[in-house]
Amino acid sequence: MPINLIGVCGGVETHGCDTTPFAPNGIDRAAMPMLKEQPDLSHLTDQYELTEDELDWTLRAVMDTHPAGEDIWIFGYGSLMWRPDFPFVDRRPARVHGFHRSFCVYSHVYRGTRERPGLVLGLDNGGSCSGVAYRVAAADALGAVEYLIRREMVTRVYMPRWVTARIDGKTVRAHTYTAAHNHVQYAGRLSEDEALRLILQGHGRSGPNTEYLANTVSHLDALGISDQPLRRLHRRAAHHAPADPV
Repeated sequence: MPINLIGVCGGVETHGCDTTPFAPNGIDRAAMPMLKEQPDLSHLTDQYELTEDELDWTLRAVMDTHPAGEDIWIFGYGSLMWRPDFPFVDRRPARVHGFHRSFCVYSHVYRGTRERPGLVLGLDNGGSCSGVAYRVAAADALGAVEYLIRREMVTRVYMPRWVTARIDGKTVRAHTYTAAHNHVQYAGRLSEDEALRLILQGHGRSGPNTEYLANTVSHLDALGISDQPLRRLHRRAAHHAPADPV
């Protein structure tokens, strides 16, 4: 299946950064504005949990901004690197500009609870992030996105969006999830000591928070990605016993 390549200015999707009439894959640029749109999420309310109606509307909003009948790239920067749990036909190292990986999300479900939160990764504004991109066949795109909405938006702290990613020297449009700054679970920039405290105490539906940290670091190492803040946290966490689950 063809891969959609798009023009890039400063690593983010912009209009008017290339005046040539055709994109690298031969698509007429006049037909490309839709490819650069973000999903319309105006249907979402301020409820804590995503309703089935909101899930359906979110799924439609994402797929309405993806060309029908084409493969979809999905960018993972945390647990998706080792547990995608959706079918894919290709897996490649990728880099996204305009966002960076950060322990900026309080975990109330997978690695903690509302009463005793853990701390997990989110894509936050600024910088760049190296991770993994999965190419999902067009026939599986709808199911993969629905699965990800259910997984990532369980409490709506992650919002779906399109980003540009560099894969093997080419630029592709990829689906991912960024941290919502207006959500109660957005932690922002924490001190290393506070991040460590939350990671050591966190235990949720998917297990201990320390396991999440260790898996992230080991998979980044396997990809040859150096994330020194995460490595330092991992070294410090290794010297402490995680708290017992409550």
